[in-house]
Amino acid sequence: MDISTLKNITLFGDLNDEDLNKILKLCKIKHYHTHNIILFEEDLGDMLFFIIKGKVQISRTNEAGKEIILSIIKENDYFGEMSILDGKTRSANAVALSDASVFIINKKDFYFILEEYPKVAIRLLKNLTSRLRKADQLIASLSLNNAENKICNTILSIAEDSGINKNGSVTIDKMPSQQIIANMSGTSRETVSRMLSKLKTKKLINTKNHKLVINSYEDFLNKLATS
Repeated sequence: MDISTLKNITLFGDLNDEDLNKILKLCKIKHYHTHNIILFEEDLGDMLFFIIKGKVQISRTNEAGKEIILSIIKENDYFGEMSILDGKTRSANAVALSDASVFIINKKDFYFILEEYPKVAIRLLKNLTSRLRKADQLIASLSLNNAENKICNTILSIAEDSGINKNGSVTIDKMPSQQIIANMSGTSRETVSRMLSKLKTKKLINTKNHKLVINSYEDFLNKLATS
C-alpha cells in the first residue's frame, strides 16, 4: 500500500504527501470476493470503509422482505460513516458487486483524522450534504412517480455517478443488471425490460452488452419533465 491510492480517495484530496503517509499508517486493507457481505444492516459499526478496487452495493430490506438498492459505490469513495458519527447501528447492508479491496479505518483513528485535518471534516460535510440530497431525490422518486419515471430517474442517477458525458451524449460503460435497476427503482425486472425497450424505440437510449448510452441528456430530462 502507498499514498498514491489515498490521493484518489475523495475525503483526502486536499492533503499533502506527509499527511497522507500519516493516515496510511492508520489503514488496514481487506479483500472481498463478488457477493461477499461486507456489513449487515443493524450491525454495530466502528469501522469506516474506503473502496480502492471494485464496486459495493448499498441496500436495505423492507418489511415485506424486498431488497431496495440505495446506491452503488465505486472506487475512491467510502461508506459506513453514519455509524461512525452517530454511534448507532448500520443503516444498510453493503455487498461486494465485484472482487473488491477496501481500506478500513477504525472510529478512534478517524476521529483523530477529523481533529488533526479540518479539510477532511469539511469534505465529509460536503459529501454528507450531497448524499442527503440524493436520498431526498430517491424518496421523491419512489413515492411520487409512476414506474416509468422511477426507472428513468434511476438511469439518470447512475449516469450522474458513473456516466461519461461527451457532446451531450452520456455513456454508462458498465450498466447494472435489469434486476439491480428494478431494486433501485422499486419496480420489477419485467417493467425495467419493457421501459428500456420503450426508451430505445423512442431513440432516447441505446444498449449493447453492459453499455447504455443516453443519446441526448437534454432530451432525456425533457422526457421526464413532460411525463
